[in-house]
Amino acid sequence: MNIKRLLLTGVALLAAGSAGAQGVLGGHVTGNIQLDGQMSHEDTVIGADPVPEALKLNARADILYTNGDFSAGLRFEAYQTPLLGFDPQYKGQGVAHYFVAYKAKRISVTAGNFYEQFGSGMILRAYEDRYLGLDNALLGVNLQLRPVDGVTLKALAGKQRVYWEYGDGLVRGLDAEADLNSLIKSMRESKLQVSLGAGFVSKYEDDESIASSADPGQRLNLPLNVGAGAARLNLSYGHFTLQSEYARKGQDPWAGNDYIYRKGEALLVNMGYSKRGFSASLQAKHIDNMGFKSVRSQTGEMLFINYLPAINKQYTYASLTMFPYVTQVNGENGLQGEVMYRFKKGTLLGGKYGTDITLNASTIYGLDTVQVGGAGTEGYTASWFGLGEHYYTDLSLEVEKKVSKKVTLTAIYSYQEFNPAVEGEEPDLYHNHIVVGDLHWRVNKKHTLHFKAEWMGSDSFYDPAQSHTDRRAGDWIMGFVEWNIGKNWFLSASDQYAYNDGVGNYPSVTVGYTHGTTRLQVGYGKQREGLLCIGGVCRRVPASNGITFGMSTSF
Repeated sequence: MNIKRLLLTGVALLAAGSAGAQGVLGGHVTGNIQLDGQMSHEDTVIGADPVPEALKLNARADILYTNGDFSAGLRFEAYQTPLLGFDPQYKGQGVAHYFVAYKAKRISVTAGNFYEQFGSGMILRAYEDRYLGLDNALLGVNLQLRPVDGVTLKALAGKQRVYWEYGDGLVRGLDAEADLNSLIKSMRESKLQVSLGAGFVSKYEDDESIASSADPGQRLNLPLNVGAGAARLNLSYGHFTLQSEYARKGQDPWAGNDYIYRKGEALLVNMGYSKRGFSASLQAKHIDNMGFKSVRSQTGEMLFINYLPAINKQYTYASLTMFPYVTQVNGENGLQGEVMYRFKKGTLLGGKYGTDITLNASTIYGLDTVQVGGAGTEGYTASWFGLGEHYYTDLSLEVEKKVSKKVTLTAIYSYQEFNPAVEGEEPDLYHNHIVVGDLHWRVNKKHTLHFKAEWMGSDSFYDPAQSHTDRRAGDWIMGFVEWNIGKNWFLSASDQYAYNDGVGNYPSVTVGYTHGTTRLQVGYGKQREGLLCIGGVCRRVPASNGITFGMSTSF
């Protein structure tokens, strides 16, 4: 019996016979089920292509068994067929995630599938984001030791999930972190809080034949083992905090950097100050050739070993995310600053309930590089502080005001500059002005209304004769209203309309019902094409016109 079958059998035996959520072999069983469906039809105006399948469906069921220090779990997934925007390679069904684990005070061990992160993730982050269709869980063994209070040691090895298979590359990692205030007796009462950490990750992959750009008759001498290391320092004193991490990667020729041999490095620094009614932060990021995959020939978002955090402000409003920034793993320099101030109650600007004002600014550029060759060479040279192509800028002012006991208002103005080169398109620079108004009104104990109005003015335009322009371009208005009825029902309606230099009108309505831990919703409307991004990681979503529905429950 192979390891996968043995683990699955063990998990199934632990969970078997459960009629409720507890009492299985003295343990406890919990879980959740989620189902999302979509029916779409052709719409030539918005660019929605015909869909052969009458119904697209994503479904999953997570089961977790716990008994003292022991736990086991599995996840069944079904994509029949995957929702629009999900890679077709997900099509199928089966047990996609399974594990057994033991966790005590000084030791934790997991065998099977697991997620893990070292520091900020710049050398290792195995995680899942179901809305992006991203899951790079490792299949192997993860061991954590806490020999004394304040010290955590990690060791792991495994292969990464890629759709229904696992990549050929073997990932191995070690990490250590020390909280000096817990470890050193004399520092336990100190106002200065200090933690140190360091990690190393190595991937092994078999050799393959790839031609040199300088001489197609010559074969690249590929490194079979590629290592990446990082050191981090976290400090806090009173109102001040400092978080920093520096990472460096060895020679790693892969498809995303055109098989060059330049070493990679990255630096992330976050400084902050916070007290009641005021906070300020400053972030800086430098990335140079830090794409790190367990399979060198893999493109797209799958099989990344590491994660490079986004440095720009993350929004949730439709207009503010019309042109989301995609982290450039091959190189970028970025800076972000934010200040929040609360005007106190009873002051001229604070009014009866106080007023919060947040000012945020971020800007990101490519590296200032000089090309020295192609595949099989160093590729390019770059200076640390040199700025290359302008990728993105965002200046925003947000005001949040509680107008009365029942009404809260949020207003945002944002000026954005966006270069479509970050999405692999021809370089350009769009200038966007965006205004958002968001109002929450608690009418009474049973009814709540939520209104949003958005406007975006842009110098981008849609030209169907040019392949590199898209339907996000132009000037837009957007309206949204949601009515929450008691604890169980909600009804929402929205519309996005490109009224100048763009194309498309995107109305939608949704109704939902919640009872306990169960939620049902169904909607009809149009979805514009574009990118769905979370934390700088994105997937392209095609246009659609039709019905969507969803159901989730837990026990």
